[in-house]
Amino acid sequence: MIQVEIDHRGSGHFGKIGQNYLHRNLGDWELKDYGTVVKWLIANASVDPTRVGITGFCYGGYTTVMALTKAADIFTHGFAGGSVVDWKLYDTEYTERFMDSPSENPEGYKNGSVWPYIQNYKGHLYIAHGTMDDNVHMQNSIQLISALEDAKKDFQFNLYPGGRHGWGNLPAKQAHFDNERAKFIYEYMLQKPFNKEVLR
Repeated sequence: MIQVEIDHRGSGHFGKIGQNYLHRNLGDWELKDYGTVVKWLIANASVDPTRVGITGFCYGGYTTVMALTKAADIFTHGFAGGSVVDWKLYDTEYTERFMDSPSENPEGYKNGSVWPYIQNYKGHLYIAHGTMDDNVHMQNSIQLISALEDAKKDFQFNLYPGGRHGWGNLPAKQAHFDNERAKFIYEYMLQKPFNKEVLR
């Protein structure tokens, strides 16, 4: 398995020039840049295009969900935690810094949400959310799973009762989450029997 970390052009250390790419346009350049790297790896490093996974939490969860829908022609598997799925559901102070208000940027909000791309989904997505998440409210995942069910798509979903935006304060639940991700990697990425020695 090849693990790659990619800094898209809007990553913070690229400064204002990088941030300008994301203005009014969250969820676009990130996937274009990640997709470019994946296509290069498929063409030059013998990467199996049927096993291209992505994982993340919070904004990384958002990017994972978008990768499995908006960029479903490239990404096949995703493990997403605490994911934003629609910027109308997220904190306005953060969101409007990048997107302006929904009335000022309706197309940006539409294109930056998962909803226009649900029918593209064809891979395998694991969704996790804490029931007490007061940052990315659980309604994000609830609305996502409802849309996937209505579209008759296959996915996995796991709740973490009492979990906030992450569950590091709940060691047993954190271990469960880590174990689920390890099992996901073995089953879908490695396609090997699970090695129980990696369990926490």
